[in-house]
Amino acid sequence: MASDSYIQQWTQRPVKDILAGMVGTFALIPEVIAFSYIAGVSPAVSLFASFVISVSIAIFGGRPGMISGAAGSVALVLAPLVHAHGLQYMLLATLMAGGLQVLFGLLRLHSLMRFVSSEVRTGFVNALAILIFSAQVPQMLGVSWQTHLLILIGLVIIYLLPRISRAIPSPLICIIVLTAITIIHPMPVRTIADLGALPTGLPQFTLPHIPLNMETLAITFPYALAVAAVGLLESLMTASVVDELTDTHGRPQRECTGLGISNIFVGLFGGIAGCGMIGQTVGNLRYGGRGRLSTFTAGAFLLLLMVVLHPWVARVPVAALVAIMIMVSISTFAWGSLKDLFHHPKLTSLVMLVTVGVVVLTHNLAAGVLVGVLLSGLFFAWHTARLVQVRSTEEHDILTYHIQGQIFFASADLMAEAMTYTTHAHRVTLDLSHARFWDITAVQALEKIVEKFRKHGKDVTVCGLDHAQHGILTEQSDEKAFTI
Repeated sequence: MASDSYIQQWTQRPVKDILAGMVGTFALIPEVIAFSYIAGVSPAVSLFASFVISVSIAIFGGRPGMISGAAGSVALVLAPLVHAHGLQYMLLATLMAGGLQVLFGLLRLHSLMRFVSSEVRTGFVNALAILIFSAQVPQMLGVSWQTHLLILIGLVIIYLLPRISRAIPSPLICIIVLTAITIIHPMPVRTIADLGALPTGLPQFTLPHIPLNMETLAITFPYALAVAAVGLLESLMTASVVDELTDTHGRPQRECTGLGISNIFVGLFGGIAGCGMIGQTVGNLRYGGRGRLSTFTAGAFLLLLMVVLHPWVARVPVAALVAIMIMVSISTFAWGSLKDLFHHPKLTSLVMLVTVGVVVLTHNLAAGVLVGVLLSGLFFAWHTARLVQVRSTEEHDILTYHIQGQIFFASADLMAEAMTYTTHAHRVTLDLSHARFWDITAVQALEKIVEKFRKHGKDVTVCGLDHAQHGILTEQSDEKAFTI
């Protein structure tokens, strides 16, 4: 797909893209509305956001066929800000997050995704599932027995209907059936109308009505940074899923800047920030959506349905949204990772568990990923340092140290500790043919080794200094320190 021209990405399969986008809209509606109450905003805010993001990302994004909208991960990040300071602060955070994402894209920071290991991604997904489920618990406490019954009926429909037919998304059938039940038999349950107003027209241009001072920025910037990081992480993960399923390659940098531009538009039209949605994207691909037109259609058709059907949507019981979110949390959780805990290396499993733990304790997905990445790097450095080998041989009054492995800040001391400075040999050779020096710490360690040997009256020779491998030595070291 990446090899196709921009025009081809719009026009290559128009009929299939439009039909897939329309079907994808039905899968988008229930989750977008459900995510709105997780974030503590009215459904209109999330629906407008999903419309704007879909249309904008179809134009500016780098991964054709990917569905983006108001996603649960971003809603979870912004929920505390909305509850503590209100909608206007959320709009400012959305604008700032969009600007940060554009900046990240221009700086090519998407390449940092390579440093997010598989176990960190698994931890991110599992923590997201746990937070989504925990957000449903308050909706199941202190409510009528009819609410519990509707949630149970909704789960039965969601999980059993696909065994019969997958022609219509089961979450949509869940909404229709539970709404019909509450209309035919009125009962004391909350509806979407209780969450806030639904859209009755096109979104209107707006700006945050709050004072733009340092205090406001201090409140919103941490949330904006978290939204930017989490949104990019989930979007790039979703894009990689599309790459794998379609055997094509998107443009990650353009996806970053495109998502940022889209979130700026979202903030200017009163919506909540969003990102790529894995479930809806996979559904779009399953129904034949491959081009930009499918993404555009999903958003445009969403707004059309909301404007036309908003009186009916307002009567949907919240119990239906709870059932859908429980399904989302269960399907999001990587259940295979529980079995992998007993088969994968202990350090790998620990990284995943720590990532989950930090996210659940802090309710900050970005913090969990950051800690997971740092822990992965620490374990990798520790493991790599242990692979350093120093072997010595002595012949004709010449003591030779054969140094092998990656020499950097974590392994430089191991190399130094392997040296015996009080040897009886008069000449010492340090063979670096099978070693690689990576940083100044390693260079300084080598210089100290040479200096200590010379203080003990030894003639030191350093061999194997391949300039291609040890350029840092020739650039950073005193050339007089070595005899080559």
